[in-house]
Amino acid sequence: MEVTVRQAGLADAETIAPLFDAYRQFYRQTPDLPLARAFIQERLALQESVILLAEDAQGGLLGFTQLYPSFSSVSARRIWVLNDLFVSPDARGHGVGKALLEAAREHAVAAGAKRIVLSTAHDNPAQKLYESTGYRRDTAFLHYSLDVS
Repeated sequence: MEVTVRQAGLADAETIAPLFDAYRQFYRQTPDLPLARAFIQERLALQESVILLAEDAQGGLLGFTQLYPSFSSVSARRIWVLNDLFVSPDARGHGVGKALLEAAREHAVAAGAKRIVLSTAHDNPAQKLYESTGYRRDTAFLHYSLDVS
């Protein structure tokens, strides 16, 4: 399968929304296409994230990854948070995820970033993909979160 990866623009929001909604459903969220569309449109319009799209030879969307900018105070450099990675079920096993991760790495290098960080569910099978592309499980730090909603 031929895969090309490109950075999304605001005009891509409508195309991304169904796949983003499927991604949210993977994490047990209720289907909500209008919410998915609004969220993606806002991120792109405000330039708050970078979304990379994987497409087939006909321009069909196969998957995406979304990166959020952040910083490391200790290294005094930019980092990218790879918050979302999703490949359409029928495109899995064809190198789409790997192509998206490589494009994310290239984007981070071009931006002069120190690293890319990500977290994933304990049962997410993509862990093997992450590790096969150089990501290492953090054993030095504990990660916490506080729900303030």
